[in-house]
Amino acid sequence: MTYTTLITAPQLAQIIDDCVLVDCRHDLFDAEAGPRGYHEGHIPGAFFLHQDTDLAGAKNGRNGRHPLPARESVRDLFASLGLADRRQLVAYDTSGGQMAGRVWWLARWIGHGEVAVLDGGLAAWCAAGFALSTEVPTPSGIAALSLRPSLAPSLPVERILPTLGTRRPVIVDARAPARYRGETEPLDPVAGHIPGARNRFQQANLLPDGCFKPAAVLHAEFTALLGDVSPEEVVHHCGSGIAACHNILAMEHAGLSGSLLYPGSWSEWCADPARPIATGAEA
Repeated sequence: MTYTTLITAPQLAQIIDDCVLVDCRHDLFDAEAGPRGYHEGHIPGAFFLHQDTDLAGAKNGRNGRHPLPARESVRDLFASLGLADRRQLVAYDTSGGQMAGRVWWLARWIGHGEVAVLDGGLAAWCAAGFALSTEVPTPSGIAALSLRPSLAPSLPVERILPTLGTRRPVIVDARAPARYRGETEPLDPVAGHIPGARNRFQQANLLPDGCFKPAAVLHAEFTALLGDVSPEEVVHHCGSGIAACHNILAMEHAGLSGSLLYPGSWSEWCADPARPIATGAEA
């Protein structure tokens, strides 16, 4: 069986020997927290990938805090872990899928649809009674992994600017409401949001236990947010292109497929003082 959005801990336990597993936990304020936590204990067989280096491209001061790497680089990285065509990839973190969603999106970006996020992350694995390991796995060798047509479209900043003030596309901001309103900005030099963007805090996709809400609930909530706008007319962003993938995953799980990512997100947008900025709640 192939998993393409979410996978539960018991489901993962059944296929763990036949998939590639990635631990991508991360703390935006402590770059060493992810590696440190991984070495203290991770799901057996999991490889660690760092959001700042392995899963991001080179920064130039204008392209955001986590620019997209080249598609070929992503393919080569996953292949080096043993991921092959049609082999299941599973990503997990310790933050309700906020970080794992980036791995999920990147895999789909290179055309690999056999990818899922562990629902509830490491906490769900432990709650189900499964063991952790401190052993770092050795890749079995570089696998044959194709670059296929992308399953995850993106939209560069130059294609967003001309649409401001129109009804299409709809821009959805995944950051916390206070950051969206411009009341605080702990990571980027400018506070606020892209004019016209609607706010859907990615944490709203989760239940209190850190697992995703049922698909029917997510469908209803996103439909209420977007109205008659089709998923293909929705562009997601956040601070640097990571948390926005959580909203894309939630929509995909809810059967609302085809929305886009603005990879540079707010950290790219606010790097250019000529770009307009809005504050306060959406009108």
